Amino acid sequence: MQLDAIQARRVLVDGVFVAATVTLEHGTITRIGPYDEAPEGMILRPADSAYVVPGIVDTHVHINEPGRTTWEGFHSATEAAALGGATTLIDMPLNSIPPTTTVQHLRLKQQAATGQLMVDTGFWGGAVPGNVADLEPLWDAGVFGFKCFLADSGVAEFPPLDPDQFTAALTEIARFGGLMIVHAEDARVLADAPSAPTRSYRDFVLSRPDEAETAAIRQVLDGARATGARVHILHLSSARALDLIAAAKAEGLPVTVETCPHYLSFSAETIPDAAPQFKCCPPIRDGGNREALWQALREGIIDCIVSDHSPATAEEKFRGDGDLQLAWGGVSGLQVGFSVLAQEARRRAIALADLSRWMSRNTADLVGLARKGRIEVGADADFAVYDTNAEFRIEATRLAHRNPISAYDGIRYGGRVTRSVVRGNAIDVERVDHTFGRQLERP
Repeated sequence: MQLDAIQARRVLVDGVFVAATVTLEHGTITRIGPYDEAPEGMILRPADSAYVVPGIVDTHVHINEPGRTTWEGFHSATEAAALGGATTLIDMPLNSIPPTTTVQHLRLKQQAATGQLMVDTGFWGGAVPGNVADLEPLWDAGVFGFKCFLADSGVAEFPPLDPDQFTAALTEIARFGGLMIVHAEDARVLADAPSAPTRSYRDFVLSRPDEAETAAIRQVLDGARATGARVHILHLSSARALDLIAAAKAEGLPVTVETCPHYLSFSAETIPDAAPQFKCCPPIRDGGNREALWQALREGIIDCIVSDHSPATAEEKFRGDGDLQLAWGGVSGLQVGFSVLAQEARRRAIALADLSRWMSRNTADLVGLARKGRIEVGADADFAVYDTNAEFRIEATRLAHRNPISAYDGIRYGGRVTRSVVRGNAIDVERVDHTFGRQLERP
């Protein structure tokens, strides 16, 4: 359904919820007027209990197609996104086969996505050993930046960079003004940590210690200082790195940082043993750590929140019969992240406008999408409608992503996203049946 306007009591404009009529034309916002206007055409009028926010811009999603489409695919991932209020995704360069480490591989990825997208979708490139010469061609082809690992990625086709390789890649990326995004865990620290087979979540956390993150983040910050490259820390888990990051920002280093809904919602003390749906790397840590991450968002030390949706088949996720060292690591939360965090934020007296900024505007700004993540004239008509009166009990089997496994299964929340709009196209609350999405390249 192509909309001509949205008329709502609470629309997030310039950081404040106001009653407004938002007029749309050809998928673009053309006017923001008073609520009592009488627009013509197809009008969306949400319930008075609803909040209209910019569509979520999720810059960290593993779609896995081609090559591992049994884990996830463009159709299922973008449908889950649309149902959860995410109107823009940026796909990670792994765990597809081949990974997005050359222009040729990017074209295969784009071909696989054609005709399947429910929301607008762009692509990260990858920095791996031996592909320094491929980085600028990938940048020119429209990727939004380059992901690298400093420790084992979990898949053989996307190996980590050693310190010299990391510096070489950063130097090249700085030369053409690109962005390096880093899975920041240190291989040497991980190698020295205890990692015996275990069903104990406590033991698993000990195998991915805070020091693995802090050591890797020091390396990333030193690299940014030496080369001038823009760097972004992915899925920050450890609050012990916050002082390092705050000092780097005060120094003026070009560094940004993200965290994820599972780090802001769960705590290690409450995670049961032999429950691989909670396993991710770096791990979910204790409750005090969780609250420190929320405080870092308030203070601007952490810039944004992304899903890090990293699904797998049941065979991979439950490999090892509860042995957390063998199970695939990744939390599937693409469809539910905003609704989950809206309640978590409310518990902490954090404004919904702040949550929207962390999940929409700041992520859009990270990748240079100036028409996304905001409700203003000239922006894309992307919206999420969040209704505090619509209760939400999460059932993994009813989520749209391909494999029905989720750490959020069975939890009830007092509010949920009830409608998404992608460039003026209103999406049905129960099912997405049109491929509204476009493939995005870096502006």
